[in-house]
Amino acid sequence: MNLLMAMGLLLVSLFLHPYVTYPLTLRFLERRNNARSCTIQSAPASGSGRTQHETKPLRLSLMFCAYNEESSLPTKIANLRAIKQVDPDIEILAYCDLSSDATLQLLHEARDILILIAASERTGKAIGMRQLVAKASGDICIFTDANVILAPETIPNIRKYFADVSIGGLAGSLHYINENASPTALAGGLYWRLEEAIKRSESALGSSMGADGSIFATRRALYPAVPGHLLDDMIVSMAVPLAGQRLVFAPDVVAYERNTTLRADEYHRKRRIACRAFNTHCYLWPDITRSFSKLELYKYVSHKILRWFGFPLLAAGLACLGAGLALEGYWSVLTCLALALIAGLLLGILRAKPFNLFLEILIAIFATFRGLLDALLGKTYQTWTPANSRN
Repeated sequence: MNLLMAMGLLLVSLFLHPYVTYPLTLRFLERRNNARSCTIQSAPASGSGRTQHETKPLRLSLMFCAYNEESSLPTKIANLRAIKQVDPDIEILAYCDLSSDATLQLLHEARDILILIAASERTGKAIGMRQLVAKASGDICIFTDANVILAPETIPNIRKYFADVSIGGLAGSLHYINENASPTALAGGLYWRLEEAIKRSESALGSSMGADGSIFATRRALYPAVPGHLLDDMIVSMAVPLAGQRLVFAPDVVAYERNTTLRADEYHRKRRIACRAFNTHCYLWPDITRSFSKLELYKYVSHKILRWFGFPLLAAGLACLGAGLALEGYWSVLTCLALALIAGLLLGILRAKPFNLFLEILIAIFATFRGLLDALLGKTYQTWTPANSRN
């Protein structure tokens, strides 16, 4: 093995790390912590290290922003009414971001159960959420999306987590309900199941590295300033561990959503989110390096940074491996591998299983890299348009 081949294997390993070796190291550290916990619990109690609990009832404020969501809102509003029946004291707030369809009218008709803020100009989700939090009166802010359905019976579980004063936020469990609708939806569903498994392990080791905007909650007192062009769910959820409190994964706080089914919709969504996420990373990085422990830094770099650079790591790794094989004179092996790669891509384009799934994953990785390039070139995204293929 020459230096180029070794470099290629290293780069490919770095590409695979967020999806393979990182989850494995988390499980190893989790088991080691569990073993230590058993040892400590078997020792005589000293009266220290007890969990502190809230002494007053916690009020919940649930909020979401909506733009051109007339197709989703009838189901959403029915869901909110069901939540109100389970938890009559919950406060519900909605922000309409100057929609051009019947969104505002539908929300206005539901003002018996929600507080409505209507924008006079398009502002984007971050500014909308900022106004909702300022209007909210609850101790705990629950953030969700207009097209997301929450399991009403799981909402009271949120109070259970926040009864522990060391917990500043939680990430709920999102379930996609249309994974079999297309290869794009299936790839998104597979990715999300891995994502939630990682969050579960990260949580067991302290804090998850962020939360998805579909369903998460934080203490209102921890809500930070969020610039309008940045990713509000990333800043708000990461503010929790940065404040020295835990952001935990809550599998019994459940939400349901339809995934995008068209490749073009998912590509543009991934690109937009990656651009905003990397811009948000640059905004948060000084605080992260100052506040995080070595373990938390390892989690953040593995979970976030390496994924953004996944496509160049893979491309450079394969190029180095190819050049290394050529230098060693393994032209037949190199030719066979190149033909296999080309054949796999062609079969994916022709939608042959399982190659179509691998192609969708590769396109998603490339879309993330395009978003990274957008951010590096100074581009920002502040407003959004719902993907038609998710309805």
